[in-house]
Amino acid sequence: MKQILLIEDDPFLIDIYSTKLKDSGFLVEVASDGEQALEKVKAKKPDLVLLDIVLPKVSGWEILRKIKAEASLKNLKIIILSNLGQKEEVEKGIHLGVSKYLIKAHYTPSQVVEEIKKII
Repeated sequence: MKQILLIEDDPFLIDIYSTKLKDSGFLVEVASDGEQALEKVKAKKPDLVLLDIVLPKVSGWEILRKIKAEASLKNLKIIILSNLGQKEEVEKGIHLGVSKYLIKAHYTPSQVVEEIKKII
């Protein structure tokens, strides 16, 4: 069973995405702030990270940089799921090596699961 680390600080979205991912057969671990996210990425070594950008303590950009700088984690598949949809933000994510950049408002939870299945 594939494990997904959901890094999101909105309790409502955590609930929706956790339920949808579990119903689709994934193991789901949740981190609600940047510090917790970095600890869990290193401890759990998930198959994929679903990463929000705007987070308490450590931003999604910083998490992404730290993951990509760590030799044992640099090939980890990461999908950014954010409301930051400006062209520069999307390009920054692609440049930093994410597998996909999804804008929350453009995807239903079911569509997000489909994108995850394409990548893992």
